[in-house]
Amino acid sequence: MSTATPHATRDAGKPSDAQDIPSFEAYGDGDWSSIAEEAARLGEERIVVNMGPQHPSTHGVLRLMLEIDGETVTEARAGIGYLHTGIEKNMEFRTWTQGVTYCTRMDYLAPFFQEVAFCLGVEKLLGITDDIPERASQIRVLLMELNRISSHLIALGTGGNEMGATTIMTTSFTAREEILRLFEAVTGLRMNHGFVRPGGVPQDLPPGFVADARAAMAKVRHYLGQLEKLMMENPIFKLRLVGVGHLNLSACMALGMTGPVLRSAGLPYDVRKSDPYCGYETYDFEVPVAQGADAYDRVVVRVAECYESLKIVDQVLERLEKGSGPVMVADKKIAWPAQMAIGTDGQGNSLDHIKEIMGTSMEALIHHFKLVTEGFRVPAGQVWQTVEAPRGELGVHLVSDGGTRPYRAHFRDPSFNNLQAVSMMCEGGQLADVVVAVASIDPVLGGVDR
Repeated sequence: MSTATPHATRDAGKPSDAQDIPSFEAYGDGDWSSIAEEAARLGEERIVVNMGPQHPSTHGVLRLMLEIDGETVTEARAGIGYLHTGIEKNMEFRTWTQGVTYCTRMDYLAPFFQEVAFCLGVEKLLGITDDIPERASQIRVLLMELNRISSHLIALGTGGNEMGATTIMTTSFTAREEILRLFEAVTGLRMNHGFVRPGGVPQDLPPGFVADARAAMAKVRHYLGQLEKLMMENPIFKLRLVGVGHLNLSACMALGMTGPVLRSAGLPYDVRKSDPYCGYETYDFEVPVAQGADAYDRVVVRVAECYESLKIVDQVLERLEKGSGPVMVADKKIAWPAQMAIGTDGQGNSLDHIKEIMGTSMEALIHHFKLVTEGFRVPAGQVWQTVEAPRGELGVHLVSDGGTRPYRAHFRDPSFNNLQAVSMMCEGGQLADVVVAVASIDPVLGGVDR
């Protein structure tokens, strides 16, 4: 456990964890019409501001219904569902491998975490967790930690932009570009990769990738240093964030909060430490925490987590440089695409592999056809798998009836749980601080609505 204080000092007089928490009965549901009806029934004049549906700082479309008294927010309600895509239901009509292409699109700022969580769950059901090649797990860890940095950079950049700090946004996005170039080199795509597969990954890293990654990480470190100077000791930045969106540890526990919001309240809970996966127990890193439990401390924690992810990336690159080996499980009844390589036209499987399965082995051709079109069967059962995503604990519950498609796929997206705190963070505060509080949660509504 480490205390996340990257060259920063805090103002005194912060609310303590002993602060009274409003009763949860005070935070009901409802919509605009119910608020208006209640106001008419009571004969009161109430000012209700419909903030949204909007996109800024929420990475998706969120609606906030705010009742205000002057500039003070007296009631805050969150309205979700504007990005509903039916991803979980659609996964029931696709093979287990095709499911990766769906779940990667939920939280589109953290696609690799969803892919890994889903594939780890499928591998548990198949009983092949211990058969996954070590190099495949290393590549998964590398991509996830790079993704964690890129996601936090978006959180910092968009949050800064909402407060008028455009330089914070441009610096964050410039640093993120270095990481997205690496993703494109490995997967061919900047986002929504569909790269992680049950059994491993479809292909190894491209030649020269380790050197390119190290050069990119040097640039990312430089930009992170710039962001620290722009934010941590900036008096205007601190006036806007310190004391805003306060949510103490007891409230976090009651609401099921995870990720940087929980760690900003002092609890070093991280799935990578509490229930390691993909070999995380073999890497040296700390879990940054803070004590202020406000929007400023969430920035401090995210910056510190970026540096810890850089430490993990350095360790993974060293292992990848020294080692070699397969990146997909050996069982040909599961491994798909089989022996993937890029052809001379830059697409698809290599011509040599096509010639082999079509010209020398009819059985291989038939098997390849059935594996791609029908998919592999997964033993009946259910599994729960979690990973530590940028916004908190991401869980997947998979149910198999023994067929080639999931009977049920359900995800616990951290943004969905974290949005419960909007009312507790905003009520009693200023109207101008609502955007700051929401930005400190860093919700991605694609993951919320699914």
